[in-house]
Amino acid sequence: MAEATIHVKWKDQPDEHDYPAAADFLDMLGDPDVVNTVIEELRAAQVTHKKAKDILRASQLEILPAYNPYVRRDLEKILAGKALSPILLVRGNFRRGVPAQIADGYHRVCAIYYSDENILIPVKIAALP
Repeated sequence: MAEATIHVKWKDQPDEHDYPAAADFLDMLGDPDVVNTVIEELRAAQVTHKKAKDILRASQLEILPAYNPYVRRDLEKILAGKALSPILLVRGNFRRGVPAQIADGYHRVCAIYYSDENILIPVKIAALP
């Protein structure tokens, strides 16, 4: 018996409110000048695609439980056929042992992982200056 393929709809670009949310998170990790530079790089970045399992591994984050209210909300959006916003990432540095940062979209990544860890997720990636 063939497995059912889950179809996830995506927006072409992140929602505008994702950028200030990413900046709020990154503000705890870097000074304002660095954060502003990273956000501008994220805005200008082209959308590329990465798998949920690889995003979680690169960020060294554990998957949140499916009963987390925000993960559950995103799972419900997937089932309802609503489009999700692409993920905003900051590239890590494996030579220095610095993990990637999910600047915005951690709950969406977890919801996709529960749906199918191999689904390609649209992401925008910035590097630290």
